[in-house]
Amino acid sequence: MGRALTDRLPARRLPLLYLSTAHAALLFACLLAALWPRAVAGFFYHSWMVAIVHLVTLGWITFSILGAFYIVGPIALRMEMPVRRGDYVAYGFALVGLIGMVGHFLIEEYGGMAWSAATVMCGIVYTTIRFAGAVGRAGVPPAIKLHIVLACFNIWVAGSMGLLIAIDKVAHFLPGFVLSNVFAHAHLAAIGWAAMMVVGVGYRLLPMTFPSKMPAGRPIYASAILLETGVLGLFVTLLLGSAWAVVFGATIAAGFATFLAQVMWMLRRRVPRPAGAPRLDFGVMHAAAAGLSLAAAIAIGLTLLVAPASTGTLRAAAAYGVLGLVGFLGQMIVAMETRLLPLNFQIAPPPPHSMRDRALQAIVFTGWAVGVPALAAGMFRDSALLVAIGGWALFAGVAIATLDNVCVIGRDVAASSGLEMAAAGSPR
Repeated sequence: MGRALTDRLPARRLPLLYLSTAHAALLFACLLAALWPRAVAGFFYHSWMVAIVHLVTLGWITFSILGAFYIVGPIALRMEMPVRRGDYVAYGFALVGLIGMVGHFLIEEYGGMAWSAATVMCGIVYTTIRFAGAVGRAGVPPAIKLHIVLACFNIWVAGSMGLLIAIDKVAHFLPGFVLSNVFAHAHLAAIGWAAMMVVGVGYRLLPMTFPSKMPAGRPIYASAILLETGVLGLFVTLLLGSAWAVVFGATIAAGFATFLAQVMWMLRRRVPRPAGAPRLDFGVMHAAAAGLSLAAAIAIGLTLLVAPASTGTLRAAAAYGVLGLVGFLGQMIVAMETRLLPLNFQIAPPPPHSMRDRALQAIVFTGWAVGVPALAAGMFRDSALLVAIGGWALFAGVAIATLDNVCVIGRDVAASSGLEMAAAGSPR
């Protein structure tokens, strides 16, 4: 009976490998920003800044998504996601590639950075092919499946473009302006992959976070179509330097507005909270802060598409990146993680709120609430002091969140050990 129960639950070890790597990557990124803020402030396209960006985008965001999907799939998307030997091999490729990319960025050795990019893409492509195939058989609305499949397609294209940019650092064969190529790659990865996945999975996880009724219907299709049309159009127009980029930027904004409208729909249709749930829910507060960062990033992004290039727009672009990557995507992952990790249990889990330390959660939220605005302001004002404050605040928030997760995992191990001892002592 115990074996039959555990077979129906999500995998444990592989998600923890991905999520622990994600926390380590974000901690390292925050530490670099805090210790060497002058290397972060100012013009952002240099090797150290690119290393930090990839620690956030690949290390924190992508590894968190990959690890969380092994939990989200069985629990929220009602799909079978058994872990195979190839999944561990894919994690190994992604980990080696991430370490290689960041290391070669830091030492400015672009030949090694290219093979590292190819290595990390091998792991990501294998895993996302599995995700796309499994979600097709999932028992969720087709509109949610569409978000996830499109996100997987987008990371294949974005990863291929990133690999070409890496090779171009050595061979110099890509046409066009180098920053245009980089911006096109970055937007397809951030919006097409990470944001599309967060939005699609968010339609299932946010009602669990609030809690509320599940949304359904045409608006969910609309957000997928608008986001995909907008991000592919923006990718092409940025590569070509076309003025049509503003049209596709507005299309992306409409896609996010559709998603935010559905979030408001959820908030108006709340259901009774579990017994004992606290009134102040830090998961909801992180999600709200992520929404504010998204709104600010959209406003800045649309302005950048119509404003003439200048020193001010370059500083605004750096703040735009912080708000979009760290403020929205990074913090939305924190919001969802508060619910996901306690669910990754071998036995029926207690309510997620009872697994978390409220004092630690308060420190984590404070770190993010201080760190994101300070880092964005520091990038915009070219202030090393503000960048350092933001870096240290985020470092503290991520470190305490890691400690809180370790406590949750410790309770999981203790509960699982008790279950195994009880099963061993039961008569056969």
